[in-house]
Amino acid sequence: MSPPSLIEAHPNLSDTAPVALSYELFPPRSPAAAETLWTTIRELETTAPDYVSVTYGASGSNRDTAVELINRLLLETTLRPLAHLTCVGNTPQELAGIIGELLDIGVRGILALRGDLPKDGVRPSDGALRYAQDLIELIRRVEQRRSALLCAGKIAVGVAAYPSRHPESPSEEHDVEVLLAKQRSGADFAITQVFFETEQYANLLTRARRAGVTIPIIPGVMPLTSLRRLTRLGELAGVEPAPALMERLAAADSDLERLHIGVDATVDLANAALDAGAPGIHLYTFNEHQSALEVLDKLALPRHSRLGTRRDSAARPQLAS
Repeated sequence: MSPPSLIEAHPNLSDTAPVALSYELFPPRSPAAAETLWTTIRELETTAPDYVSVTYGASGSNRDTAVELINRLLLETTLRPLAHLTCVGNTPQELAGIIGELLDIGVRGILALRGDLPKDGVRPSDGALRYAQDLIELIRRVEQRRSALLCAGKIAVGVAAYPSRHPESPSEEHDVEVLLAKQRSGADFAITQVFFETEQYANLLTRARRAGVTIPIIPGVMPLTSLRRLTRLGELAGVEPAPALMERLAAADSDLERLHIGVDATVDLANAALDAGAPGIHLYTFNEHQSALEVLDKLALPRHSRLGTRRDSAARPQLAS
C-alpha cells in the first residue's frame, strides 16, 4: 500500500482560505447616475473586494456602456471586473467577438448567463444560442484559441444558481441538474440569485452537493432596505419576500429606521449562509454603497489585507447598535 501523499497528510489546507467578497454594479444610464456610481465605486474600493461584477442588459442592450465601465475599472481602479454576458438571441460568431473584446481589454472573469427571453414573443434567430451551458462552452473554445495570450491569466467562468425554484423551472431538483450541466461544461463557480429566508442557501448547497456539484456556490445577498425594490425584485424573481420583513419595513417611521431593519435582516441572511459553509459573499449594491458597507461592517468577515487599498472604516458613518 502506497504511503499517503503530502497533500493527503494535510487535509485541512483549504480551511485557511479567506472569505471572498464581491459586489455587483450596473452601467449608468445618465451623467448624474454615472457620478453617483463612481462615488460608490471609490467607497467600495476601500474594502479591497476580490472582484466586482458588471451587469449586461438583455440581448446586450447596454453593451457599449458596460464595456466602457469595465475598461475604466481596469484602467482607473484596483478593482477586478467580472463581466456579465448573456447569450439568448446572439449567434456564436457575435458572442465570440464580444468575448474577444472583453479579453483584449483585460477581463479575466465572465459570468455566463442565458439572459431574459424576449418579452414580445419573438423567437431567437436560427443559430442563436439558447442556454448558458452553450455560452460556457463557447467561452472555453475562445479561451483555448487564445491560450498563448492567456498563459498568465486564464478565464474564470461563473454561472447563476437558484436557492428557490427558477420561475421557468419545473422543480428545484431540475435547477440543480442545470447547475451540474453548467459545471460539466466548464463553469468554475456560481453566484446565487437573491433569497429572503435564512435556510434557503443551506438547502441549495445540500441539494447541489448531493447531485455532484463541487464548484463554489457564492450566496448573492441584497441589502433588504427598500420596500419598493424588494417588491419589484420579488415579482421579477418569482419569489415572495419575507412577509414579516416587509411589514417591519412598511411600519418604519424613517429611512434610517428602514436602513437599520434592512441591514440587520441582510446580515442574518449572510451569516446563515456563512455558517452553512459559504465561501464568500456577493452583495447586490444597486450602485449604492451605504447599506452595502453597513452590512459589511456588521459581518466582520475574515478577510485578507491588501496594503494601500483600505481606508479606516471608522471614517464612515456607522449605524447605531
